[in-house]
Amino acid sequence: MTQSSSEAVLEPHIPVQRGPGGPHLIEEGVSEAVRRVAGLSRGRRILVVDSDVDGAESLVCRLRRHGHEAIGVKSGSTALQAYEDVDLVLLDLELPDLDGLEVCRAIRSVSGIPVIIVTARGSELDCVLGLQAGADDYVVKPYGFRELMARIEAVMRRARFQPPVAREILHGRLRIDVSSREVSLDGREVGLTRKEFDLLCLLASHPDTVIPRKRLLQQVWGDSWSRRTVDTHVSSLRGKLGDSGWIITVRGVGFKLGNG
Repeated sequence: MTQSSSEAVLEPHIPVQRGPGGPHLIEEGVSEAVRRVAGLSRGRRILVVDSDVDGAESLVCRLRRHGHEAIGVKSGSTALQAYEDVDLVLLDLELPDLDGLEVCRAIRSVSGIPVIIVTARGSELDCVLGLQAGADDYVVKPYGFRELMARIEAVMRRARFQPPVAREILHGRLRIDVSSREVSLDGREVGLTRKEFDLLCLLASHPDTVIPRKRLLQQVWGDSWSRRTVDTHVSSLRGKLGDSGWIITVRGVGFKLGNG
C-alpha cells in the first residue's frame, strides 16, 4: 500500500519475529501472559483514519509496539483508497474532506471489513448513527488503550464467523470476478482499466440502486478527479460493453446498472 509522505504516519521500525502463533515483538519487559490476556498474539493490518496527526501517530506507535502492522492517514478520500489492504479500520468522524459517517457507509457498501469508529462525538445519537452507517463498534475518546485492544479482538472474532463478501457478481450476461478483477460478457472477456473495473464493480454491487455521482467520485477516485471524470469513464464502459443500456443515467442524481 503506497501512501504519500503527507498522509502516512510514519514510525521507526520495531523488530517483529514471526512464528506459529503469528508475529510478536522482540521486546523485553512484556510477558507472553500479558499478551495472551490482552488478546494480542496475532498481528493485524490496521488502518488508523484520524486528522489529529499527533493522536494518530501515538496510536499507530502503540499498535506497532503490540505487534500490529499499523498505518495512519488523515483524510477520508485516502482511507477509501487504502482500506482494501488492511484487516481493520479505526475511523474518526472528524475528517478534513469527508464526514466519517460517509466514509463508513462507502466502505460498508462494498466490503465486510471490520470498522470501529473512534471519535470524540459521544452522544447517544452519534453512536446510533455510527452503528447504522455500518460500524462494528463505537469507541468514544478519551478511551483506555487496553479497552480498545479488547474491542478490536472482539470485533475480529465476530468477523471470522461472518459469511465472506461475494467474490463473483453475476448480472444477466455480465460476470465480474472480483478476486481476479476480470469481466466477461456472454463468455467473452472485456478488458477494462483499473478505474473502469472499480466503477463497474461498485455499480454491480448495488444493481437496483442509483449511486450518486459524488459517491462514485469519492469511492473510486478519492481526491484525484476532474469534473468530467465519471462521464468519461461511463462512456468508455458503455462502449466496451457494447450497449449504453448497461449503465443508466438518472439525471440530477447519478448512475445505476442496467441490463444491456
